[in-house]
Amino acid sequence: MNKFLKYSLLAIAVLTVGFTIYYFVEKSNNQTAHLHQEDVYTCPMHPQIIRNEPGSCPICGMNLVKKVSEKQPEESHSIEHLLRPTDLFVVGDFLTTTPKDTTISSEIHLPGLVAYDPNSSVNIAARIGGRIEKMYVNYKFQKVNKGQKLFDLYSPELLTEQQNYIYLISNDPENASIIEASKQKLLLYGISARQINSLAAAKRVNPVVTIYSPSSGIVEGTESMDKSRIGNMQSAETTTTSLSLKEGDYIKKNEVVFKLVNTDKVWGVFNVIQGYNSLVKVNQPIRISSELDEKDYFNAKVNFVETQLNQNEKTNRVRVYLDNKNLKLPVGLRLQGIIETNPIKGIWLRKQALVSIGNKKIVFVKKQNGFKTAVIRTGIEINDFVQVIEGVSSGDSLARNAQYLIDSGSFIKTE
Repeated sequence: MNKFLKYSLLAIAVLTVGFTIYYFVEKSNNQTAHLHQEDVYTCPMHPQIIRNEPGSCPICGMNLVKKVSEKQPEESHSIEHLLRPTDLFVVGDFLTTTPKDTTISSEIHLPGLVAYDPNSSVNIAARIGGRIEKMYVNYKFQKVNKGQKLFDLYSPELLTEQQNYIYLISNDPENASIIEASKQKLLLYGISARQINSLAAAKRVNPVVTIYSPSSGIVEGTESMDKSRIGNMQSAETTTTSLSLKEGDYIKKNEVVFKLVNTDKVWGVFNVIQGYNSLVKVNQPIRISSELDEKDYFNAKVNFVETQLNQNEKTNRVRVYLDNKNLKLPVGLRLQGIIETNPIKGIWLRKQALVSIGNKKIVFVKKQNGFKTAVIRTGIEINDFVQVIEGVSSGDSLARNAQYLIDSGSFIKTE
């Protein structure tokens, strides 16, 4: 038993001495290696000369220079940012911009033109059916004055009513009520009171009645013409066009034969591109110039904002009602309207800092090793700026040119 205890104590002593020697030797080596790593001297002209202490180069005699090892941060050796998908993260160093929390106001330039005011138009319809014997107006856009002859109409129905009137005044002059009813019927057929007096005096029927213009204006067209072309205020023709209604044609009762438009009251119709719709309001001041003199402005107000979107031009239209008695603007004249918007406060970003991919708008947010994609929600656009509603704040740093960071918008994905 004493022998076993003796050997056990001897083994413990040997292990203790060995571990102590190993610990101090390893520590000494680490310190030496650390000193060697930190305190190394070399010659600037002959880098193969390396010493552990200062001195002179044995080749050229220059003083040795201390060489300090450059320690890289542990995170710099990470390639995690390089392994990210390219559609979520772009590695690089690009110019940046910052959204601005400010107030922006601007002028909106609206192209437009002069159009007829349909509210001032007059429809000239046939009060009785018949055949056109003679036309006094033959061309579209022909100007007519109030009381001017338009056409002569032959009507068998009118002939019969004239005969009844002559018979009553000749054979039953005491029956005033019936004579007055017959007279009123002739008036409703378009016979004037002067013509009725001439008919009573001569007692001779005239089957042809002359239709006179009830007001002054310009002939826009006839009922039988293409209605889509008539209703389109933007396609005013500049050439003289013959009317489709000719002498010898039959017309029905209440059929519109002519449509007269008045140029004393006209519309200024302006197109508002998408993104600016919410900035234009009714009664908002607008400055208008024409292509005749782009520097000659006159002031007006927006009278109506159309809610229907023009599918071809992707614009909304606004109307300005103009008194054209003094302006004398010809229909079809191109106009330029300028509306000054109210100041709008918000976070604004330049348009080139975002890219649109269908129903999303993407920006590239600056990170430590590159740029990460982020989805933003935008509002209105004014000049070169877009209002940012959510997605980034005024303190974020974004890539200045988002399009430059991509090859195609189709590969962008967001988390």
